[in-house]
Amino acid sequence: MSITDIIPDIHGQAEKLRVALKNLGWRRKGTTWLHSEPDRQIVFLGDFIDRGPENAAVIRIVRELMDAGRAQAIMGNHELNAIHFHTADPETGAPLRPHDTDNLFQHGSFLKEFPLGASHTKNVLDWMTSLPLFIETDEFRAVHAAWIHSAIDDLRRQTGAGVLSADQLIRAGRKGDTFYDLAEAVAKGPEARLPHQHSFEDKGGKVRHHVRVKWWNGDARTWRQVAMSVPDIDQLPDAPLPDDLLTTIYPDGDLPVFFGHYWMSGDPELQSANALCLDYSAGTDGPLVTYSHFAGSRDLSVENVEIHR
Repeated sequence: MSITDIIPDIHGQAEKLRVALKNLGWRRKGTTWLHSEPDRQIVFLGDFIDRGPENAAVIRIVRELMDAGRAQAIMGNHELNAIHFHTADPETGAPLRPHDTDNLFQHGSFLKEFPLGASHTKNVLDWMTSLPLFIETDEFRAVHAAWIHSAIDDLRRQTGAGVLSADQLIRAGRKGDTFYDLAEAVAKGPEARLPHQHSFEDKGGKVRHHVRVKWWNGDARTWRQVAMSVPDIDQLPDAPLPDDLLTTIYPDGDLPVFFGHYWMSGDPELQSANALCLDYSAGTDGPLVTYSHFAGSRDLSVENVEIHR
């Protein structure tokens, strides 16, 4: 029975990736990778860069595995952001992602290894642009942040396999463009505007009128059930969700979906019977958490989760 290893956000932590691959039975031979199980595969969930100190090493390992035909990879929001940081809008000449203090800090470790204008930077960015925003097989789905059916369907109609063209990538960097909204939904996750006159204070004391959405919660029917990252849930209305928001919730009974992005904490657990987040802050001091999907299975189990420290 063949196995697919699902590996989430690595964020420049090459040593954590090496440990995980070794624990899963992968070994490097020359510039390629082998496993004792010849049919074993890997799906990477994106966010290979930023934060950690070894962006280049992570990318090299992932590309070697892909070149060997042993892995597929998804574009994460950090790859999308890097593309926009290094790309000028042809209409204005300004970078699609501003070179302000916050963004320079966020991309700091990547920029140390891949400075603006360097030939090897262009090579890596070209590779990033080749990555799809989602992967779907007969048995599971994989996305960086959120599987929103309407967004995925639109992307499939306009891109085929989820790989954005050069023009579509530029449009994805322009607020107000439909491709910006599509890329934001799947690579960064959905947010929803609270009903009129409702807001909450985040942990920093800032008043917010939008909430991040637990799109995987198929049982969610109210604002309190669907919201995440709200310190005091009682600040939200205990009111039914509008129909347009309900349609973004991942249905019970759909294919299992794997994702990263959300910096979970504690012991790994299923977000729902058919949804699993594997991001447990490997980019900082958390472990790299992986999942081994067995061919033929449409059920998720925490028994197939491994924690690599």
